[in-house]
Amino acid sequence: MILSGRGVIAVLGPTNTGKTHYAIERMVAHESGVIGLPLRLLAREVYTRLVEKVGAHNVALITGEEKITPHMARFSVCTVEAMPRETKAAFVAIDEVQLAGDLERGHIFTDRLMHLRGRSETLLLGAATMRPILEHLLPGITVVERPRLSQLLYAGSKKITRLPQRTAIVAFSAEEVYAIAELIRRQRGGAAVVLGALSPRTRNAQVALYQAGDVEYLVATDAIGMGLNLDVDHVAFAQDRKYDGYQFRNLNPGELAQVAGRAGRHLRDGTFGVTSRVEPFDNELVHRIESHQFDPVRVLQWRSKALNFASLAALKKSLDAPPAVNGLTRALPAVDQQALDYLSHYPEISGVATTPERVEKLWEACALPDYRRITPAQHADLISTIYADLVRRGTVNEDFMAEQVRRADQTDGEIDTLSARIAQIRTWTYVSNRPGWLADPTHWQEKTREIEDRLSDALHERLTKRFVDRRTSVLMKRLRENAMLEAEISVNGDVFVEGHHVGQLAGFRFTLAAVTDGLDARAVQGAAQKALALEFEARAARLHAAGNADLALASDGLVRWLGDPVARLAASEHVMRPRVILLADEQLQGNARDHVLARIERFVNHHISTVLKPLDDLSRAEDLEGLAKGLAFQLVENLGVMFRRDVADEVKSLDQEARASIRRHGIRFGAYHIFMPALLKPAPAELITLLWALKNDGLDKPGYGDLIPVLAAGRTSVVTDASFERNFYKLAGFRFLGKRAVRIDILERLADLIRPLLQWKPGTTARPDGAYDGRRFTATTAMLSILGATPDDMEEILKGLGYRADIVKAEEAAAFLSAQSGNVTTPADSAAVETTAETTDHDDADAPGEEASEPAPEQAAPAETAPEAEAAAAEPAGEPAEQVEAKPVLLWRPGGRNDNQRAGGRPHGNHRGANNRAHQGEARREGTEQRPDGDGRREARGDDNRKGGGRPDRNRGRDGGKPQGGQRQEKGERQDRPDRNDRGGKSQAAKFEARPPRKEKPIDPDSPFAKLAALKEQMKK
Repeated sequence: MILSGRGVIAVLGPTNTGKTHYAIERMVAHESGVIGLPLRLLAREVYTRLVEKVGAHNVALITGEEKITPHMARFSVCTVEAMPRETKAAFVAIDEVQLAGDLERGHIFTDRLMHLRGRSETLLLGAATMRPILEHLLPGITVVERPRLSQLLYAGSKKITRLPQRTAIVAFSAEEVYAIAELIRRQRGGAAVVLGALSPRTRNAQVALYQAGDVEYLVATDAIGMGLNLDVDHVAFAQDRKYDGYQFRNLNPGELAQVAGRAGRHLRDGTFGVTSRVEPFDNELVHRIESHQFDPVRVLQWRSKALNFASLAALKKSLDAPPAVNGLTRALPAVDQQALDYLSHYPEISGVATTPERVEKLWEACALPDYRRITPAQHADLISTIYADLVRRGTVNEDFMAEQVRRADQTDGEIDTLSARIAQIRTWTYVSNRPGWLADPTHWQEKTREIEDRLSDALHERLTKRFVDRRTSVLMKRLRENAMLEAEISVNGDVFVEGHHVGQLAGFRFTLAAVTDGLDARAVQGAAQKALALEFEARAARLHAAGNADLALASDGLVRWLGDPVARLAASEHVMRPRVILLADEQLQGNARDHVLARIERFVNHHISTVLKPLDDLSRAEDLEGLAKGLAFQLVENLGVMFRRDVADEVKSLDQEARASIRRHGIRFGAYHIFMPALLKPAPAELITLLWALKNDGLDKPGYGDLIPVLAAGRTSVVTDASFERNFYKLAGFRFLGKRAVRIDILERLADLIRPLLQWKPGTTARPDGAYDGRRFTATTAMLSILGATPDDMEEILKGLGYRADIVKAEEAAAFLSAQSGNVTTPADSAAVETTAETTDHDDADAPGEEASEPAPEQAAPAETAPEAEAAAAEPAGEPAEQVEAKPVLLWRPGGRNDNQRAGGRPHGNHRGANNRAHQGEARREGTEQRPDGDGRREARGDDNRKGGGRPDRNRGRDGGKPQGGQRQEKGERQDRPDRNDRGGKSQAAKFEARPPRKEKPIDPDSPFAKLAALKEQMKK
């Protein structure tokens, strides 16, 4: 078995050394030659190159599935499996001889390199790792090592979307290849796909797509490592493990180098690296790949060619014969041997294969490749059918073959379906090319070839459609050619370069789509900018001539033109005159930019002056002077709403003429607010909120814009949200009162209902609904109705306005009201009360725009026919008392300065807060109280026995939100005092015993108030 290596030349070296090119040049120098290649795809490439050199009539192509054999052809290009066992050709070359160590196909390469020789010259082409084993098995062989023509350098790890152009990404499963190709299509325009399972025609078409520059990326398995000549600059490994037919294993350094070596072409350097989830290569591995230093191949796969066809048993035994030479190892059973093992157990086969001829025919049938990648048993069944026909008929049953071919002849379906059909038809292509298997082989060769080509073209189309964006590929090609790119802009702002969507133009801003990067992105953007320059000028002219209906100011402060943002508002010194900032690229310049800015400013000013016309007119008013002008200025600065308490001194100082001049501008002087009713509508409130937010950086504050829908829905009160910015309630026309917020105009209507109840004098006129003793009142159904509130909500609202609740038993209130039921009112007293009501400053219920919307049904208060006190008064005398105690009655009164002070620390049993109705006599510290109309805030006050301690408004800058008397009109309206003659802190009502007698409680000796009272008593002594 030891053969001589004399006359054999081994040309060894890494990838990109020109070995295949050298073999082609040497072959055409002889009169005849045969070259064996590892792949049908590579054989096709070499065949094409030879045809270009010597003509198609001189070159034959012989593979398992294809035969092109011109008469008297001088040169043959074959796959290694299809090479003849013996030849008379002058030249023989075998490429990629390192595959002799492959577990699946290695024994075929070993047989060819050891036995097949050319008459004049034999070349063995492969990796340098083969040198020791070749010198051992073929003594006298001449070894020529060729260096790589370019450098191969490690580039590290990169994300798939950051890989450079002209990159081949390598994975080892179809699922991973497809997933990567899909990602590249979305991010970078597309990729070609090369899989070992694809038909040669499909792989050629995909490689051509990449080579032509229609796509910049190639996603492939290690099939590209077998001699395919590609213009690849970088190879990125997305996987470093593969299934070799027996197990999953890591690729060894030599295998990695074989694939990485595809990077770089001829004299151009290449790089390799990792991507996706592959860990970066360690320094030792990188060094070995860059320097091409790998472990030598120590053994070659071998299988005996001295086969014994005497019987099935003899054939199997001869296949299992061990090699007799060191350096060779018996190959694992290949597909053909596995099929033979299965078939030898079939009774119908063993009963037929009884002669050497039939055994040899069975072995020939077992050579059918498993293109379909099915199980060995299924593959053996197909071989059994073919073999039975060959034995019984002499040829394969053409009806059976026609049916199989017909099933595969369909071009519909997706990638996997077409791939399966191609594998099926390749099986029958192989059958049609076997000598003596068919009665009419030429017909079936043409038929199967036609179907395979059609299926391959359909698969290429599906792959291209799925993994390539055609428009992007065309654009990339034009960019590489440095061609002038054509750009256009659609009506809706889409920007196209060479028909490819590259960005969006919104208003005067262009956004480049993320489809290209680097130099390509700059080239695309440059082409787009040329079209945008003219478009910007045209748009500027259209905007300058546009009507106000084409422009809109949004709640986020953006000015939009036909839906596209063109400017945004920013704060300026005057809250009603915000600054306009253009949203435009630099291409909008000169007069065009000035015209656009001027037009937007005109629109913004017109919009503000229209929506906020009352406020704008007030800011320009020329009929106001002195204090009235100052008050108007403050009202404009506060955007139409002020708390009355904040300007109480100015209001008090206004004379009637000044008040009238202010009222003519739509301003109302309310009990609690100075405001403009015309602004309490959704559109003005929304714009007011925006202007305040611009001035106070409030666009991002919680609650911005959330209260405008509440106002638009007609809600008169709403539950407050503690997370909202407090000012948003006021800007939307609501007064924040603790747990609830009430619309400003509704609060003024509430004041109109409360005022006559506190102005009523017992014994003068008939008691109004809700009045009690002239200084206290109860909540009525009318109050609940306008507020859209429940009794509990009413307590919160009144408490927020600064009122205090006295709580009395129902029977005591009933007795008190019964005592007053017989009082008679004189006409003069009645007229006096009416006159007083007319002269109050905040009695402006008829002001324009003041009509409050009706509360929503869910807001309406329960329909109570009378206060609790009246219900108690209506109880018939003599009825036995019910087991359940009657509900106490809340008597509301204006909160005073001395509400929380008790002489001598005496507990006050009747004073309770409106919120929890708990006794507060000893629980409050002296000198603190709830401010009237104070938004729930508390203010420290000293002990003060000024007259009228219960006055709701002392004109000291607090909100004048309490009932007013109106008697000294010439000094400005003053709020009514519960008792103008009581200077000792006791109310007049108390002289008539209107308040129920107070029940004394025992004093806690440990109380600090008790100790303070005792200390005062000692000081008096």
